[in-house]
Amino acid sequence: MAEAPARNSTEIDARVPAPQREIPRLGAVAVVAAVLFAGALLASRSDWGSQAEIRARPVGFADVVDKVKPAVISVRVKFDAGRRGKELSRLSKDSAGTRSPSRSNVLTGQGSGFFVSADGYAVTNFHVVEKADNVEVTADDGRVFTAKVIGADQQSDVALVKVESAGNLAYVTFADAIPRVGDWVIAVGNPFGLGGTVTAGIVSARGRDIGAGPYDDFVQIDAPVNRGNSGGPTFDMDGNVIGVNTAIVSPTGGSVGIAFAIPAETVKSVVAQLKDKGKVTRGWIGVQIQDVTADLADSLGLAAAHGALVAEPQLGAPAARAGIESGDVILSVNGREARDSREAARIISNLPPGATATVVVVRKGQNRTFNVMLGSLPDQREASAYRETPKQKGTSLPRLGIAVARATDGVVVTSVDPGGAAAELGIESGDVILQAADKKVATAIDLRNAIEAAQKTGKHTMPMRVKSADGIKFIAVPVS
Repeated sequence: MAEAPARNSTEIDARVPAPQREIPRLGAVAVVAAVLFAGALLASRSDWGSQAEIRARPVGFADVVDKVKPAVISVRVKFDAGRRGKELSRLSKDSAGTRSPSRSNVLTGQGSGFFVSADGYAVTNFHVVEKADNVEVTADDGRVFTAKVIGADQQSDVALVKVESAGNLAYVTFADAIPRVGDWVIAVGNPFGLGGTVTAGIVSARGRDIGAGPYDDFVQIDAPVNRGNSGGPTFDMDGNVIGVNTAIVSPTGGSVGIAFAIPAETVKSVVAQLKDKGKVTRGWIGVQIQDVTADLADSLGLAAAHGALVAEPQLGAPAARAGIESGDVILSVNGREARDSREAARIISNLPPGATATVVVVRKGQNRTFNVMLGSLPDQREASAYRETPKQKGTSLPRLGIAVARATDGVVVTSVDPGGAAAELGIESGDVILQAADKKVATAIDLRNAIEAAQKTGKHTMPMRVKSADGIKFIAVPVS
């Protein structure tokens, strides 16, 4: 801390008389003005020291902490080790793993949470209470409650629990404004079982996709978050919850300044549905979509790498019934721009099943609009992709570095040259090529003709629709 400068002062030695000076006569008004000016000058000089002290003092968070900390809880769960096994994930797996001395097959885990109402509703993570046999929460004032799980949503990793209360619990509210990158934030939680721990940092990034699920849209923060912080809140400087801590990146197992929180907007929506229905329903149109890369944009004749490319509309699903086809690029849903596949999925999933969504796509350079009646996202969907085992040598296509043979709905890749173009794009033996450019392929000749046609038009790449074990997607393959 910088040392504050000493206050200015004037010392007068009374033992030594001041030298006599001839002072010119001043009018009464002038004298008064001079005295007031001198007083103000001395006062301002004395304030300089106080102001310097304030400027040198570090910014504190104590007022915000006093406001929000009483609403933050520690969450302790018990579950059958054999039943839950290796399903622990994210932050909770780091803090769970203590065996109960009374029952060898019982494990306990710890997490965090926070009250969102005076009558005992509290938010935590799905993975904290997943398959818990018993949930116990400890309030900041030391009171211990048994909690009931009202609902838990795996897709968002949000859970809502309830304790019995007379309506006297401290609680916090969600922020309405989206935090900016660089804003100060405070994380409060139960790291390593040390309840009521406060850390501070800034918003490092927004819209992070960490591969946790199809709707990843995390707020990244650098406030230290550790094992046991799962489900705990991150606050802005007004004491509003901007996110729920859910994951960390840590090669060491401890905080390295990279933590992720579920945005308040998502949590609010999920909590409202869990409280009302005990589960979350999401809109669904039944398509496999992917991002439009620069190479795909070029091969599809698009002006920019933008939107969500439909790789496969599911047969009989809402999108297919409305007329959306593979190769269409979704630009917007209900007027909201879909910049990539994740954003398109989030927009659609946030709409209620049964509603009609206006979907704008670009098809062969022309914008088209479809009205799609949304279905309900199934809890579990069977993978539509499958892998065929090549049973013959196949016809070689040296330009792509593959050999292909006939398949039920395309041509199956029977072999891949490790140094060829196809291998670099991730194509493997057993993948099925369904379409080249905008034409279906049934033979090696169809595929060869599509390559030659693309070359004649001067294109450098050609879109190819491929089915693999991971699903169906478009790949831009080089043809020049």
